[in-house]
Amino acid sequence: MIRSKSRIYGGWLIAMITLVDTLSSCWFGYDQGVFAGVLVSDNFKEQFPETRDANISGITSSTFFIGAALGSIIAFVSGDKLGRRKTIIFGLTLNLIGAVLQFSSYHLPQMLVGRIVNGLGIGLTSTTTPVYLSECVKSHYRGRLVGIGTGSNVTMFALANWISYGLYSQRGALQWRFPLAFQVIFFFAVAPLLLLVPESPRWLLLAGKDQKALEVLAQLAGKDIPINDRIVTAEFQSIKVAIDLEREDRTPILDVLCFRDKTHNFRRLLLSCGSQLMQQFSGINALGFYLPTLLTEIVGFDQQMSRLIAAVSATVYFISTFGSLFFIDRLGRRKLMLNTTVALGACQLIAALALRQSDADFSNRKIMGNLATAMFIVYHVFFGIGWASVPWIYSAEVNSLGWRTRGAAAATATNWLFGFVVTQFTKAGVDNLKWRLFLMFAIFAFAFFPIVLFFYPETSNRTLEDMDHMFIQNPSVFVLGKPDMTERRRPTSFIDAETQRIGTV
Repeated sequence: MIRSKSRIYGGWLIAMITLVDTLSSCWFGYDQGVFAGVLVSDNFKEQFPETRDANISGITSSTFFIGAALGSIIAFVSGDKLGRRKTIIFGLTLNLIGAVLQFSSYHLPQMLVGRIVNGLGIGLTSTTTPVYLSECVKSHYRGRLVGIGTGSNVTMFALANWISYGLYSQRGALQWRFPLAFQVIFFFAVAPLLLLVPESPRWLLLAGKDQKALEVLAQLAGKDIPINDRIVTAEFQSIKVAIDLEREDRTPILDVLCFRDKTHNFRRLLLSCGSQLMQQFSGINALGFYLPTLLTEIVGFDQQMSRLIAAVSATVYFISTFGSLFFIDRLGRRKLMLNTTVALGACQLIAALALRQSDADFSNRKIMGNLATAMFIVYHVFFGIGWASVPWIYSAEVNSLGWRTRGAAAATATNWLFGFVVTQFTKAGVDNLKWRLFLMFAIFAFAFFPIVLFFYPETSNRTLEDMDHMFIQNPSVFVLGKPDMTERRRPTSFIDAETQRIGTV
């Protein structure tokens, strides 16, 4: 049988799809880091004096999150209709428009509109690119490849902090306009790649484009692989049967919301959203957007040292995030979440107690301030290893094909919505709660341990079609003590179920 005429096959094609996710994640990470330095720039404050008010400063930062949450909602509603590639292209275009509006701003309303439009684009791309990649790669390296995107996200977060530090000596508008303009580079890096990569084969099957899906599966399998190859047709049949079974068992939305559907789609969506909510309430964006401010106003460093420490912390963060690639498939998603949430809580608790002691005894302020700063840096190590990657990978894996875009969109919207909440109250929290703000984050982190332990199944080393079988066979919301739901290795029952699916076609 004749296969696709594309000249890009196998590993090279997977590398290009990974690069689409990676470069999109780079833009996402850069946008998360760039505004912390912008907010403390003297020329920015002169241009936008309203931002000297803590509430206005918070709004200027957090409107980005509002836009991103709205972008995720658009992906929820329209993602399956547009397809993965078109949704990403739409998001990148909005990113470009938002970036231009921001770096060319002379009035606060234009800056706010630019932040919202930029956020809309990031909401669309951050929802869709992990799903697109996860639908195109094999289960045994899916976690690492999606994790590369997260690592790249944090790499650009670190770069944004170093650019902020490098421009500290600049006293003019360049100090903040250049960092905001730099992000335009990402558009011209990723947009050409989208002209070369195919649509997700799973979305093509969902859209009824069976022949095209078969061609893409052959294209992903490697050079000179025909569409009637045994491995290609077996994968095609497994996906198609899973989709057909899902369609046959489709239940009214009210039944889904009441957990009465066999595949537990709403439960899986809640697990996706929960992982993103826990990520935000561990305090990562409080540090990401306001670490220089925290170090200046609470710890007592001058602005230059605060920027340098923020840049060093971001560098440690990105190194540890790439370290997660070693653990993500070896330990599995559950163990990483369980172990690192305890570490995050410990870091926040020690930092809170150190800052409390600093307030109580001014003679120890320098020592206690250094201890708190060290804990912020160690916090980024453990967050990078675990929570930076896992929620994004988890939401791209755990949902069924018919709900994957919606599940990822709802999870991403949760991330952005509560990122907005955390970013908005952080400055007021610093002013009013002082060290108690970090105690609050410590309590949250420790509370996440039993939630993951009792309710979160393992998703590593499973095919995306295994997920339906896993939830059908284990309808209880409690997963502790159930090997099929918690062990890292792919259970034998899942392999048998896949063999049966293939044999029914």
